[in-house]
Amino acid sequence: MSVPAFSDIAKSSNDLITKDFYHTAACALEVKSKAPNGVTFNVKGKSTHEAHTGGQIEAKYKDDPSGTFFKHLLFLTSSPFSRNNTNTLGHQILFTPGQATLLMFYRRTGLTLTQAWTTANVLDTKIELDNQLAKGLKAELITHYMPKSKTYGAKTNLHFKQPNFHGRAFFDLLKGPTATIDAVLGHEGFLVGAEAGYDVQKAAITRYSAAIGYTVPQYSAAITATNNLSVFSASYYHKVNSEVEAGAKAIWDSKAGDKVGLEVASKWRLDPTSFVKA
Repeated sequence: MSVPAFSDIAKSSNDLITKDFYHTAACALEVKSKAPNGVTFNVKGKSTHEAHTGGQIEAKYKDDPSGTFFKHLLFLTSSPFSRNNTNTLGHQILFTPGQATLLMFYRRTGLTLTQAWTTANVLDTKIELDNQLAKGLKAELITHYMPKSKTYGAKTNLHFKQPNFHGRAFFDLLKGPTATIDAVLGHEGFLVGAEAGYDVQKAAITRYSAAIGYTVPQYSAAITATNNLSVFSASYYHKVNSEVEAGAKAIWDSKAGDKVGLEVASKWRLDPTSFVKA
């Protein structure tokens, strides 16, 4: 199994306990469509229990890597060339009797562009570059623009995944700047992870968390310590069979007192299209 992100160490039990229950989840609607040229359109709407309704329309285009394209040009010169060169732009010189041919080429790097406009009148743009700068590395640039107030936002995210490692870094470039970094190490189902927030202007760590867990296909267990190691939770998830799932979660806030909160949930799949949760 792949190593999860820090926020997903206890995902199985959290999803079982919180998802699909009306009192904990907002009502959401999502409609997707794809144009012949590959552009994906997505319309989202969400209504919370506080009677707030929001929505957005999103367009996403992915320019898949497509190898090398060549253009020919006669040119009397010579230049070293390596076929292992990974630069986006490059050239090669081929000599034949009486002439030399310059081959110019361009490698498409597989950018993904997503733009969205929300009902709060916010324009969002996200540019992704996945597995191109380095194997397992995904880089994102996210910008926000609010026309009414003429305010901007810019964030950079990095995701790095290897067989036994999953690390992330989130940078808010205009507020602070601030950084949130987390990392998880995994080996044979055992997981250990940590998270920290850092304010560049204050030159101080603003928050930190830690977690340990064990995950196999049939069950998982995790212990997390969040809010500067002041809120502790222990969770357990068990997939009994293909139809029945069960989970539990206990939470203790060391600053609030000695009381421990306990949540229990189960799921029974009636058929491939319906299920019951309690």
